[in-house]
Amino acid sequence: MSDQAVRNLENSAAEAQRPGPACAVQTFNLTRAFGRLVAVDGISLSIKKGELFALLGPNGAGKTTVISLLCCLLKPTGGTAYVLGHDITKEPYEVKKLIGVSPQETTLSERLNPLENLELIARLHDLPKAKAHQWSCLLLETMGLSERARDQVRNFSGGMKRRLSLAMALIADPQILILDEPSLGLDPQARRAVWEYIEHLKGEKTILLTTHYMEEADYLSDRVGIIDQGRIVSLGSPSELKTRLLDTHTILVKGWNLTQNVIASLQQRYQGVKLEGNTLTVSDRHLDLHELIEQLRRDGASVRSAYFKESTLEDVFIKITGKELRA
Repeated sequence: MSDQAVRNLENSAAEAQRPGPACAVQTFNLTRAFGRLVAVDGISLSIKKGELFALLGPNGAGKTTVISLLCCLLKPTGGTAYVLGHDITKEPYEVKKLIGVSPQETTLSERLNPLENLELIARLHDLPKAKAHQWSCLLLETMGLSERARDQVRNFSGGMKRRLSLAMALIADPQILILDEPSLGLDPQARRAVWEYIEHLKGEKTILLTTHYMEEADYLSDRVGIIDQGRIVSLGSPSELKTRLLDTHTILVKGWNLTQNVIASLQQRYQGVKLEGNTLTVSDRHLDLHELIEQLRRDGASVRSAYFKESTLEDVFIKITGKELRA
């Protein structure tokens, strides 16, 4: 091959790896190995500006490694990624100026109060003292922590610490927000409060979210990437994934006289039939609610209620990975 041909190939490869102007984050064959263990295996994906992108996967799938690479805490062993046009391998300091991170394990100074925690992070980002104080007070008010602004963080509940961690990720007004398990371990009320604030940020910030809560990803995300064994195995909006990947429908029936004869009759026609208590679950690729009710009545059962079970992201996740997504 001639020198000119080699240069043409190199230029074509460089052109293919040029980040698009509408992308906030773009990875090209991003790879990270630890010895023989390949934690991230050639991931190529794009996250649009203003998008909330949820990265889902079982424990050990590579989510934390992807985040560490994008935050420039680890160097890739292959490929690269761009954050708002900056290469993570060549411009790590520029990348770090653009991102705010709320890690899974909160990194709060327990003996400082919330105001001191926020002002400390603000000063590390070179915010002027007056602006750091102004932003800190504004974020504490937004997070509902103003009344506890001078109490030591060690006396805070888990939900309050989570909200403070989110405020610390926002203190430098980053363009990209990385949230690693933002509502892990919170009670339902505190979790809902965190969700509402994250939803408020959608469109204003580009958000990369990891979570073990399927309903969180379904409720918040514009798109979902499912990662397993270091690779992206499925990608799309929650509704797209549920429509595309779930070809089996389920009807739940509550009633009486759901005898073994009734069950046997249904099993001759439908793929999945299961009775628990007085609730009958019927699954098949093609289901007609009225036909099922008529058959049950012909077989002597009494139907109190019948309805289609709504498909969930957890159904999608289990179908793809064969695993439940739990912390």
